[in-house]
Amino acid sequence: MTHAPALLVIDMQNALADIAHRADETIAVIAALRERARAAGVPVITVQHHGGGLEPGSDGWRIVPRLAPADGETVIAKTSADSFLDTDLDAALRALGTTELVVTGFATEICVDTTARRALSHRYDLVLVADGHTTSVRDATGPYAAPDASVAHHNEIFRHLDFPGRSVRVLPGAAVDFSPPTV
Repeated sequence: MTHAPALLVIDMQNALADIAHRADETIAVIAALRERARAAGVPVITVQHHGGGLEPGSDGWRIVPRLAPADGETVIAKTSADSFLDTDLDAALRALGTTELVVTGFATEICVDTTARRALSHRYDLVLVADGHTTSVRDATGPYAAPDASVAHHNEIFRHLDFPGRSVRVLPGAAVDFSPPTV
């Protein structure tokens, strides 16, 4: 099978970046990945949540400026945690010939996790960018895992996720290689 990656940037919108843990660092990792993907001719697909305080056209709904899609890049509108549900994501990926998704974005345990698992179910290989996804800032004593613990937990789960017939890797952004594998 041909190695054909696409970089997926999930919900990196102004209102979500405002509540994100390590927002600046995560945006920097994704921005560097985007530059390398574009230089390698790898498609960049932006997923943008609609609803729940992210009303189309509002400032909070807009993609953070450093990650704004370039002219001609695919933008997928979604209304649930699953970037595949009731969207054109799978059709867009198939049209591009994509075989592997490099997943980044917000929020680790909701949209990133759901979309990454659904990508595997749609028969895409997966790279979860270990330092390219984040979650909301929250108190470590609350009912949710602290942000760093949540990100680390999901990275570890995906490192050990067995999905027959699929490649699943967890890599730091600097280790993601968009060049075709040498044979």
